[in-house]
Amino acid sequence: PVMLKAVGGGGGRGMRPVARDEALDEAFAACQRECAAVGLLGGVFVEELLPAARHIEVQLLGDGAEVVHLHERDCSVQRRRQK
Repeated sequence: PVMLKAVGGGGGRGMRPVARDEALDEAFAACQRECAAVGLLGGVFVEELLPAARHIEVQLLGDGAEVVHLHERDCSVQRRRQK
């Protein structure tokens, strides 16, 4: 399986999971249409889809001398595959 991603996407826009070769052409066209509808770039790239992966973000705050950890958050639960 792969994930098609629009070059100019964001917020989960222009992303399509593709599990079968037969679905690739339609998913590619759908990514381009979605981006064109909101004025984003039309290029699309492909990434390996890791269905069980987790997306964790860690926030750090520093002033050039000291750094503090502001904890982490699990972004895997965001809607529309948004990361």
